[in-house]
Amino acid sequence: MGEEVKNYDALTGMEDERAAEAKAEGAAPSIPSSSMAIDISLPLDQMKPRIVDLCKDLFNRWSSLDESCFAIETVSGGITNLLLKVSVRDDRGNSDSLTVRLYGPNTDLVIDRKRELQALPHLSAAGFGAKLLGIFGNGMVQSFIDARTLSPSDMSDPKIAFMIARQLRQFHKVAIPGSKEPQLWNDIFKFLDKAAALKIEESAKQATYESISFQEIQAEINELKDLTDLLNAPVVFAHNDLLSGNLMLNDKEGKLYFIDFEYGSYNYRGYDIANHFNEYAGFDCDYSLYPDKDAQNHFFRGYLESDKPHEVSNKYLEALYVETNTFRLASHVYWALWALIQARVSPIDFDYLSYFLLRFHEYKKQKEGCFSLAQKYLSRSTSCSSRRNSCPPSED
Repeated sequence: MGEEVKNYDALTGMEDERAAEAKAEGAAPSIPSSSMAIDISLPLDQMKPRIVDLCKDLFNRWSSLDESCFAIETVSGGITNLLLKVSVRDDRGNSDSLTVRLYGPNTDLVIDRKRELQALPHLSAAGFGAKLLGIFGNGMVQSFIDARTLSPSDMSDPKIAFMIARQLRQFHKVAIPGSKEPQLWNDIFKFLDKAAALKIEESAKQATYESISFQEIQAEINELKDLTDLLNAPVVFAHNDLLSGNLMLNDKEGKLYFIDFEYGSYNYRGYDIANHFNEYAGFDCDYSLYPDKDAQNHFFRGYLESDKPHEVSNKYLEALYVETNTFRLASHVYWALWALIQARVSPIDFDYLSYFLLRFHEYKKQKEGCFSLAQKYLSRSTSCSSRRNSCPPSED
């Protein structure tokens, strides 16, 4: 697919001393920025001159190159961004490739860009995802990753699932400056407020929207939050959107990449894992593909102790199983409300209202089983604690 940028310091013009100081202090290197913005609605041929100007503005190394030295192609056009590959060949015949990510319109309603940009340099410095090379008015520039995007079915492959689990554990160890408070419920309540205030222009969709009981949703959220609070789940810096499209694998090197951290935040460990498991459903939203307990325990062993997976005690497996499958419900609520907002503001031709109904229906379908699992676990834990002795793990 091409080469990624090999010399970050030379590309950006960063002085060697500054780079060395940043590494010595454990800090993320400073990132070049530009005030330029690119109109995402332009055809690619009209967008190219602006992209070329952007690259020249950000990277000193390319400031004198002719436009003919740049080749641009579309990598993907997702719901929240447009990804372009930029290939550059200089006068000496050296070639580099990078990616330019353009934010989609109105995505600031569902994505905290300030939070994303705060985290990215530190995730990049820790070796996760593409290297952040530059930022601009409505997007960012990153290194090009030579790897294939996973399919939903890839994630359930035991070997790949173990790789994901092992890397997710390391991802969760990254420290991001700022508040360490979990953002799940803050984000969900913000989504609820925005979704409840919408007015959809299409009359048929507005009728469906008006049939939604936001009081019911509010009550469900409060009940679920109260239950998950009792679990005292560990708080980590979470990806929060670990679907197949955000996982890449270089099969030749056996190297796995996490990408696209735009929903990343401090959050509950079990939520991040549960959200990943929900994505086994794939593009057809077939939630019967959600992993069974054996598959989950295989993942948990890789997450908890990748070097000695079979030495993980049943106590820790059960705790993570309960935690994950309770937060499974929160994932459905989050993306259901996200879909309602997108139904009003997104230019993408997608039936977001139906997606809302699908996710909220799945929440209600799974609620009884997930609540029962958590309540039995909590009851048994309380009983064990009061008797000051150990109790055997549940067979649920």
